[in-house]
Formats: sequence, C-alpha cells, structure tokens
Amino acid sequence: MKTKTTILFLCTGNSCRSQMAEAWAKALKPETLDAYSAGVDPQGMNERAVKVMAECGVDLSNQRSKHVDELGAVAFDYVVTVCDQAHEACPFVPGARVVHIGFDDPPRLAEDAATETEALHHYRRVRDEIRQFIERLPEELHGNADG
Repeated sequence: MKTKTTILFLCTGNSCRSQMAEAWAKALKPETLDAYSAGVDPQGMNERAVKVMAECGVDLSNQRSKHVDELGAVAFDYVVTVCDQAHEACPFVPGARVVHIGFDDPPRLAEDAATETEALHHYRRVRDEIRQFIERLPEELHGNADG
C-alpha cells in the first residue's frame, strides 16, 4: 500500500514558487509527501528565493530548475500549479489530478522595489503563504482537484 502522496509543484520558470513549495514539503511533510518541482520553461534558481528560504532553515542550494519532461518516469498523484501561466500550459500528466493554487509572483512584485529589503518583503510573504498551504497537505488537495 502506498504511504506517501506524490506531488509535483509546477510553475512556469521553476525558479521560485514551485521550488519553495517542494522544499517546504520535503522539510515539513517528509512522511506523507514525496515532492518534486518543475517548470514548463525553466529559468534557473532565483537567488532571493534561496535567501529567504535559508532564513527559515530550509536549504534550496542543492535544488535546480528542471523542465517537467525530466520527471517523465514519476507517477504523480497530484500536480499543483502555483502560477496562472503554468496552470494554462500544464501538460497532461497521466493519473494525476490537477490542482491550481496560485501564489503571487515575488520577482514581478519586487521589480519596483526601491531597496533589497523591500524586494525581499515580497519573497518572504509568498514563502510564508506557501508554507501555510503545505502545512495543510495532503488534506487540502482532496477538495480542490480538477477531474
């Protein structure tokens, strides 16, 4: 009998939100979640995301930005799209239920920041929102899945 829920956090660039979600899942729910992240157009790791996660004791430095095709052999129970663009471009993943939980885009929000402190504020807020979502998994997924 399968004991863990296998979940893919999908975002366009796999550089920030999906990476944070994967890391939170591995840090907070290793006994119930088998977490991965990928993108439909990987952009590399976002250094500010790495920095704000490190502030919470979660190390992203060993993670890398991946294309969803790199995970082809993994059988996912759920695909959680964490940005609207990834939800719209979500590839068909056989056997997986798709859940869209959109989070604000920290890089976009930080574009107009006057200081690094102001920019990091956006990353911290989204980091904390993602953590709260992960803390409610896997139960949160059951009522939100498409199809």
